[in-house]
Amino acid sequence: MISIQGLKVEFGSQVLFENISYVVNKRDKIALVGKNGAGKTTMLKIITGEQQPTSGTVARQADITIGYLPQQMVLKDELTVKQEAARAFEHLQQMDAAIDHMNQQLSERTDYDSEDYQELIERVAEKTELRALMQSENIEAEIEKTLTGLGFERSDFDRPTSEFSGGWRMRIELAKLLLRRPDVLLLDEPTNHLDIESIQWLENFLKSRNGALLLVSHDRAFIDNVTNRTIEISLGKIYDYKVSYSQFVELRKERVEQQMRAYENQQKFIHDTEDFIERFRYKATKAVQVQSRIKMLDKLERIEVDEVDRSRMRLKFPPAPRSGDYPVIAEDLRKDYGTLNVFHDVTFTIKRGEKVAFVGKNGAGKSTLVKCIMGEIPFDGKLQIGHNVKIGYFAQNQAQLLDENLTVHDTIDYVAVGDIRTRINDILGAFMFGGKNADKKVKVLSGGEKSRLAMIRLLLQPVNLLILDEPTNHLDMPSKDVLKEAIQAFEGTVIVVSHDRDFLNGIVGKVYEFGEHRVREHLGGIYDFLQKKQLDTLQQLEIKSAPSTPQGEIAETEPVASQGKMDYQRQKERERRIRQAEKKVKTLETKIAELEQQLTDIEDKLSTATSENLDVYYTHSKISRELEEVMAQWETAGEELENAKK
Repeated sequence: MISIQGLKVEFGSQVLFENISYVVNKRDKIALVGKNGAGKTTMLKIITGEQQPTSGTVARQADITIGYLPQQMVLKDELTVKQEAARAFEHLQQMDAAIDHMNQQLSERTDYDSEDYQELIERVAEKTELRALMQSENIEAEIEKTLTGLGFERSDFDRPTSEFSGGWRMRIELAKLLLRRPDVLLLDEPTNHLDIESIQWLENFLKSRNGALLLVSHDRAFIDNVTNRTIEISLGKIYDYKVSYSQFVELRKERVEQQMRAYENQQKFIHDTEDFIERFRYKATKAVQVQSRIKMLDKLERIEVDEVDRSRMRLKFPPAPRSGDYPVIAEDLRKDYGTLNVFHDVTFTIKRGEKVAFVGKNGAGKSTLVKCIMGEIPFDGKLQIGHNVKIGYFAQNQAQLLDENLTVHDTIDYVAVGDIRTRINDILGAFMFGGKNADKKVKVLSGGEKSRLAMIRLLLQPVNLLILDEPTNHLDMPSKDVLKEAIQAFEGTVIVVSHDRDFLNGIVGKVYEFGEHRVREHLGGIYDFLQKKQLDTLQQLEIKSAPSTPQGEIAETEPVASQGKMDYQRQKERERRIRQAEKKVKTLETKIAELEQQLTDIEDKLSTATSENLDVYYTHSKISRELEEVMAQWETAGEELENAKK
């Protein structure tokens, strides 16, 4: 559908990427990944034609339509929500003209057996079928279904778009784009303004959609569930993997490890060669050999290692004094804004050491309750903060509290204590403030950069209750991994407001669901909660056809049979993990035996190796390092097997 050949983009003297070639096929669902600034958004703009490359071509198949959702856009506020969404169908006349044009081509051509003719027949059939679905009687239903899926209530449909925040207006643009059903869909961070339910709806929509998709997102679970191909932009090149994102992560790790080993071997070779040249440069008997090695170094193609994933760098919160047993106790909390009730009858207790999530639709009161806990706004009811609780709070507007006259480095240096001060540059690098960026003044940073800097400050302060309101909105995946590991290792209490399922997974053991002016407690992790919600939805479909529950009674939400089924599934999952772990241990033990034998064989050769035969030394070094890595993997696999059996 789209062919990119020999693409090069440069800004001034800086080359963003060069000699890029790949093809987007009809059913490809591509995750476009790479560190911030690698050129992902630029690539999308070039495909749409909004930006021209320095050189190279983008060939688009005739008659295909491309839909593009950028991160930022200029929005008009002249119509209601429903009227604005209906503008998605202004293209129907263009579609009719395109179908007429293709039918005219079919009537004039005689190459009936050619592949091109057959492709034209398929395109006519697809467009005609799609046009039939877009008849006026279906438009209304499509608009309502899409708007509802993206979180709008029916009462919102006739409200002017000017009454909505930027995030909600972005949802309207996304709705218009989905309603147009383009052949190729380009989405740049589409989940930034969506809650968990809307993300799940969009995820299901994209999975069931037939057209091509190019997606840029930092939501790992979202791209892993939606895409089947991963293209990474790294150091001006691309790496194209026909696998989902999680599989790509493993393959990338192997690729970088191979590059690193080859780089280290080459560096040793270069060092040894330069040492030889320096020692014998002025010795006449070695002149020919010296010149030969100088030419060899000049012609040597230097190995370059892709950006190393710094997410393995671990940060720990500094020790904090022990808090009381119950850091937060709420009884019959209620919050109203005038006649509007946000929530009422909210009662819960958060114990010391618990990590909980606040989830729910935007506007359901998650951030409002956080502000109540922080004492920033008044409320009705009782809210008690426990003994000796020291709160570390990351608000969505946290960036506004930074001193704009300080540099990035000084902002962190002033709060860092102890050994952590020796690692400030590493920490800044992990959050994309490496190199010269550390010397920037805070006042020149973007909103996203300020948010990241505020997050680093929080990581270095001694607290025992963390409250994080949408902490991942401006973090890329490596930075999110650093933050996630720090929170997992944190011994205090944590409250996280987030729509990022992958981030919450493995952190929280309890979920508080906000909705319908209430707050409901769910035990278990985020995926336990999501699975339970899907069951609840099915039950509610059945409840609609059953007699209504008398007022004041509570309907049973989880039948015993369902619980038994879940226990059976958990047991099966446990047995599957044990089998996988045992297989992994056995495979690694076999690998260790093979490597040890290889080392024994090489050590026999070393006794006869000469200084001119360096390959034997390099091979010995390489296998020794590989054996160390496999031994470490074997130890980890053994621990995983023990944990799986518990």
